[in-house]
Amino acid sequence: MSAQASPFSVLKDIAQRSRALAVGLPEQQEAVELWNGIGFILAGERYVAPMGEVTEILHVPRFTHIPGVRSFMMGAANVRGRLLPLVDLATFFDLPLPSRSQRERRVLVVEEGDIFSGLVVDTVLGMQYFATESFRADPGRVPDRVRPFVNGSYERDDEIWKVFSARDLVIDEHFLDVAQWQG
Repeated sequence: MSAQASPFSVLKDIAQRSRALAVGLPEQQEAVELWNGIGFILAGERYVAPMGEVTEILHVPRFTHIPGVRSFMMGAANVRGRLLPLVDLATFFDLPLPSRSQRERRVLVVEEGDIFSGLVVDTVLGMQYFATESFRADPGRVPDRVRPFVNGSYERDDEIWKVFSARDLVIDEHFLDVAQWQG
């Protein structure tokens, strides 16, 4: 009759064989620090708004036109019981209107203090991540009207993404002055 190995010796044998056949851990790579934001297209250019500045992304909801307001004010929509003013950013900045279909347009909802506003853009490209070392203080070519709201840029895959401050925009005097001047 053959002698059976004790359970302890079986476990010990398995542990020894495992150590002998184990592959070393992969080489530790240096972690890259990332910055993230919501990417969007405005007049054919790529922009990214910092994550904390956009509270929600919506399809353009049904809205009511408001008489006596500037052309960039599209109207107001009821979003879950709150009145959301909709501003067409291309019209606000005197940029070419989007060549994309109206169905692709999206709303970036911004809340800053008491200001609750919807910024209508050509399309939203979702969450974008950039290596912090790819940041440049000079955003490059930016339309003059947009420049005060652009705080640098990030580069990824040979594309420049301009950092757009929605927070700075919604507290801007010109943005808040929506009444059409009646002279």
